[in-house]
Amino acid sequence: MSLQSPLGKFLGYGSAKGGTEHWWSQRVTAVALVPLTLWFVSALLGMDSFEYAAVVTWISQPLHAVLLILLLMVALHHSQLGLQVVVEDYVHSRWLKVPTLMVFKFLHVAVGVACIYSIIIISVGNAPGIAQ
Repeated sequence: MSLQSPLGKFLGYGSAKGGTEHWWSQRVTAVALVPLTLWFVSALLGMDSFEYAAVVTWISQPLHAVLLILLLMVALHHSQLGLQVVVEDYVHSRWLKVPTLMVFKFLHVAVGVACIYSIIIISVGNAPGIAQ
């Protein structure tokens, strides 16, 4: 039997201040993904071929490189937010939940950095006027 009041027990669970921000982030990234994905699909459908040289030339165009980086950043952030919700809802042991969230966050950042680095290297290395 506890001497703590029901209100004291309830207040001991902590605050839910970050829930609204997380919810809005998911919705904003989802909305941002719609035009970016439509651009990406239409740009791919507009390409004549998918050979290596054609794709590199396509990525080396500044508008495509910037929009591709933006698409990757938004998609990875949206993915990370979704996986965070899944882990928080379905992993119940704290000793497994925290490391899993950390690994997922690290992997998303690592993939994002690798993708952005690749796009920059391709776009700068194949820019007109740059000697190779």
